[in-house]
Parts: sequence; C-alpha cells; structure tokens
Amino acid sequence: MASKKPENMSFEATIEELDQVVEQLENGDLTLDDALKKFERGIALARSGQSKLDEAEQRVSILLSNTDDAPLSEFNELPE
Repeated sequence: MASKKPENMSFEATIEELDQVVEQLENGDLTLDDALKKFERGIALARSGQSKLDEAEQRVSILLSNTDDAPLSEFNELPE
C-alpha cells in the first residue's frame, strides 16, 4: 500500500506515523537503504506537521487579535 502524501494527512495521522518511523529507526533493524527511506519519510512528515502547526497558530492569532470593530482580513495559507 502506498503511503499518503503528508500534506494530505491530518495532523494526528502525521504525528502517529512519525512516531512509528522514529521507533523503527531507533530499533536499528533496518538496512541502510530502508533506514534512509524511513528517514526521508520522517523528514517529510515532520515538515508537514510543522506546517500544519504554523497554519493553526496563524488562525488562532487572527482570531485573538480581531475585535468587533477590526476590519476583515483574508486568511492566507502558508506556502509548503
């Protein structure tokens, strides 16, 4: 089964898979090639998770900074 692209996964699924990747790498039972592939996947998952956190932080910041008389502003998603 092919892995989903990290950007198409929920934050929770991203973190869960990242935990699994870290555990597999820590076990040390992988060949060098498999370990490199897992490491690459882990980096992609970590970057995607950080992007999702940054986006959530931006949304919260916008919500907390707006007052009733504040002008509406457009939400801009962070580039990946």
